[in-house]
Amino acid sequence: MAHGGRRGRRAFIGSFTAAGGPGIVTAAVDEASGALTLLGTLDHLPDPSYLALASDGGTLYAVSETAEGAVAAYRVTEDQPEPTGPPVPVGGDGPTHLGVHAGHVLTANYGSGSVTAVPLRPDGALAAAPSAVLRHTGSGPYTPRQQGPHAHQVQSDPSGRWAVSVDLGTDSVRVCTLTDGGLALHQEAPLRPGSGPRHLVFHPNGSYAYVVSELTPTVTVCRWDAADGMLKPLAETPVLPGAAAGDAYPSGIVAAPDGRFVWIATRGEDVVSTFAVEGEGEGLRLVGTVSCGGRWPRALTEADGSLYVANERSGDVAWFAVDPATGLPRFEGSVEVTAASCVVIG
Repeated sequence: MAHGGRRGRRAFIGSFTAAGGPGIVTAAVDEASGALTLLGTLDHLPDPSYLALASDGGTLYAVSETAEGAVAAYRVTEDQPEPTGPPVPVGGDGPTHLGVHAGHVLTANYGSGSVTAVPLRPDGALAAAPSAVLRHTGSGPYTPRQQGPHAHQVQSDPSGRWAVSVDLGTDSVRVCTLTDGGLALHQEAPLRPGSGPRHLVFHPNGSYAYVVSELTPTVTVCRWDAADGMLKPLAETPVLPGAAAGDAYPSGIVAAPDGRFVWIATRGEDVVSTFAVEGEGEGLRLVGTVSCGGRWPRALTEADGSLYVANERSGDVAWFAVDPATGLPRFEGSVEVTAASCVVIG
């Protein structure tokens, strides 16, 4: 705890324990510079590859990206998160992402191509079992990666009415309802066949969304209608200047809180691309790319004018200051976290 009673901001870092990662890592965030100082680790869950915080910051949730996928909850009190109970099996294989939506934790299960809903108790702890598992169907033309569905991300839309999941295997985004613990498909928005969509981020105005694809290094601008729960793809833009050189696999995407910029990390090329948002959100213009500060940037996040990148293969989390005029990140420093996979700030 910080002196004077109030704890400062914390970063929570996920990692792959199967690759030597320490589990969940906690770091202090310097309020002035954004720099991270490692505080401790928690080796409670195998492969906690993705983390999410409750809206009040009091509970941390983590997937276990294993064949017998699970989700766990932790109370955020001191510098070491404390488990609220045992991990809860999600009835899916290889959960890669999770989000809090309508009193539930939702997990995107990549291996089995499904989305799971686990109810939350009033104190933020998890119920003992899921209330629903919604299985995706379909496939894509790139048979090595798209023989079946692969749900890669799931989150609430800005209105809180809809659950939105991105499926790499079916080249589509699904909009679902969650009613009385049950998940139901409302709309499936198709993207370009073979693109392999991975993650989506909403513009802060709630009217547009940007879907980054992993199998082709592109980002698709979509119009989002929260009233009807409908996603409409508008245009696809390369995430790298010119033709993509060699192997390039985009991963994380994040929008600036003021809606002026969007950042995308690309593995292989090991860069972060900066886009200026044009109009009300309907346009993305590539400003430039910078090194991710390591190798194989799996995820990134923004907080208080700093950008954080979890570099999986170099085993570090790098932070960058963001130029307020251009949006371009400037490398400031990094901390070592073996097999780092994500970072969230609370």
